[in-house]
Amino acid sequence: MPQIDFWYEFASTYSYPAAMRIEAAAKARGVEVRWRPFLLGPIFFDQGWRDSPFNIYPAKGRYMWRDLERICAALDLPFARPDPFPQNGLTAARLALALDEARRPAFTRAVYAAQFGERRQIAEQETLAAILAALQLDPDAHFARASSDDIKARLKEQTDEAKRVGIFGAPAFVAAGGELFWGNDRLEAALDWAAKRG
Repeated sequence: MPQIDFWYEFASTYSYPAAMRIEAAAKARGVEVRWRPFLLGPIFFDQGWRDSPFNIYPAKGRYMWRDLERICAALDLPFARPDPFPQNGLTAARLALALDEARRPAFTRAVYAAQFGERRQIAEQETLAAILAALQLDPDAHFARASSDDIKARLKEQTDEAKRVGIFGAPAFVAAGGELFWGNDRLEAALDWAAKRG
């Protein structure tokens, strides 16, 4: 089956709608999705940024928030601008990697919904514990796994891999042969490419 890597950062605004719609879009095309959480902070740091570009460039930020409102309205997704922005998604990313791949999509969507749909603080353990419990996962066991040296190393390796394949923002989609697509609005193009080239 054709496969695509879905690279996402939990603080990324446009990763929210992408995460909510990628599975149905991929299934319709017969493409398997690998969910790849990573951290944008180190990548932005390499570009000389110490903050989200949407904060660094206010006009771009104002446009992005309005654009995201329109996208969510069109998809019937709830939207509530998180405060502060960006949120710290480190623990959420570690938890996502600590889950098996079958459970990772549901957890990922729940974190995005909490942050961008309900304005909850995803850096807080209480928020993440409630998400795990709602998914019938043991919060204590998963926090312990997420804080292990193995998971910390895996997240660093994922972020380093994202750099190697040329990812500079999220969401990003990488198909066979390293073909890179960036942005929620490139999701269908990425899946079509993957489906045709297997």
